[in-house]
Amino acid sequence: MPKQLRVSIGQYSDKGRKSINQDFHGVYIPEEPLLSSKGISVALADGISSSDVSQVASESAVKSFFSDYYCTSESWSVKTSAQRVLGAVNSWLYAQTHRSEYRYDRDKGYVCTFSAMILKSTTAHIFHAGDTRIYRLQDKVLEPLTNDHRLRISESESYLSRALGIGARLDLDYRTLSIEVGDIFIFATDGVYEYISESAIATEVREYSVDLETAARRIVAQALEQGSADNLTVQILRVEELPDRSNREIYQQFMELPFPPALEARTTFDGFQIIRQLYASSRSHVYLAMEPLDQTPVVIKIPATEMRTDEAYMERFLMEEWIARRINNPHVLKSCLQTRQRNFVYTVTEYIDGQTLTQWMIDHPKPELETVRGIIEQIAKGLQAFHRLEMLHQDLRPDNILIDATGTVKIIDFGSTRVAGLTEISTLTLQPEILGTAQYTAPEYFLGEAGAPSSDLFSLGVIAYQMLCGDLPYGAEVAKARTRAAQRKLFYRSVLSEERAIPTWIDDTLKKAVHPSPEKRYGEISEFIYDLRHPGKAFLTRSRPPLIERNPVAFWRWVSFILALVVIFLLARLA
Repeated sequence: MPKQLRVSIGQYSDKGRKSINQDFHGVYIPEEPLLSSKGISVALADGISSSDVSQVASESAVKSFFSDYYCTSESWSVKTSAQRVLGAVNSWLYAQTHRSEYRYDRDKGYVCTFSAMILKSTTAHIFHAGDTRIYRLQDKVLEPLTNDHRLRISESESYLSRALGIGARLDLDYRTLSIEVGDIFIFATDGVYEYISESAIATEVREYSVDLETAARRIVAQALEQGSADNLTVQILRVEELPDRSNREIYQQFMELPFPPALEARTTFDGFQIIRQLYASSRSHVYLAMEPLDQTPVVIKIPATEMRTDEAYMERFLMEEWIARRINNPHVLKSCLQTRQRNFVYTVTEYIDGQTLTQWMIDHPKPELETVRGIIEQIAKGLQAFHRLEMLHQDLRPDNILIDATGTVKIIDFGSTRVAGLTEISTLTLQPEILGTAQYTAPEYFLGEAGAPSSDLFSLGVIAYQMLCGDLPYGAEVAKARTRAAQRKLFYRSVLSEERAIPTWIDDTLKKAVHPSPEKRYGEISEFIYDLRHPGKAFLTRSRPPLIERNPVAFWRWVSFILALVVIFLLARLA
């Protein structure tokens, strides 16, 4: 049986000598599949003593963090999910203060410190703002994993420099570290660590390692005995078991289900009626089939026989349907809802009655600029749906774009897609460095660098360029440029020609979109789409080219004329 992430927890909180407890803490351990996709979360918040409502802030922060984090997309990374959730929590707390009688005094508003850890796969993700602390116990010594965000004015006076609800913008510390079985993490508020030494905390945890709840209680009791006048909270977490590196739900599906037999027209397969074969290659076979319940045409894709022993390919094959289920956009191929038990390895998606963009370009060798804009804008909307879920398509090319009879454009083939939320889970197989098609692949991939949304933008820019002139902006040279020096020498071929009425600023737009350096491309796909319809500021503010570029003959005539005048003047002086 595959191993799962498993921890032991001990925690205790006491109001101490105060009338109320303004601390709030918690641990959330979900069931599968959330345990693998989102992990285990631990959180601790400490309301500020000067506020009478900070206990509301700390409780709201912890509860909202747990409830909202596990509702974020499985495709998002831990960092993106947690930061967006905490950003929303911070905005709500800040707004509550501004709607209250304390809007001019943040020290009395809805403010709390916050520290959280999310354990996912074999990595701990730490988020921190304020002066609660997280330690790791190693070799009988407490190692601080957070820094106090407290500005000290004097020995007796200090202020929190960061906390939830303290300002409209949240500034969080974020770090990650690898975890191992036996690792112990300790969360504590200032009412604890300011009154008991780190060595004493370590001693209690080691002595009561089999009963972490008792260890937490004893640490709080010692801090109280030492004179703590604040609320006191301690959480202790020990890693008991880590998941197998190969424990991937999708890959397990491949391991458990058999491969389908050869499919032929008019046969029934897993309840589907096979109509005909649409496409066959050395990698996969694609069939048009009919869903008998509602007579809906669907597409069934099965792996080719020779690819069934390729673990990396099979993992990507099964990922395609997982991705399609999570993107709901009219310009992205949609997965069909599985209503029956699946008995073989295959994928089912909607059927699109149309043609690839490759075939469309053959049929329309000289399309109007407005037609090109319309197609590129639809592709861009599909790409933006990927990017919002922290996914990169990584293989955008004309063969992976379909246009149906109504002119609707859809992106297909997600075998190369990178999902941020899944890259945080250790995989069984290693993917090749470059999964896309070389002519449309961004130059940074050939340097071994990770892709970014700007990498998909590069591919989109190449497609737009090709639609306008039938060629590629750098020919076949991008794939040959394997160093930065070589990429700096890539020469962009202007899309302008005497045969096509294309505005000059369109060429500027395309040149920026396909720039070899990611930093010099558009920051957002929406900016590229906007500039395809509007001359960019750089073009509008550009000065008129010098005369030598506009009319070299006239330039040298003027130079000769001026030199002649100078000669005549000098001769006159000598005379």
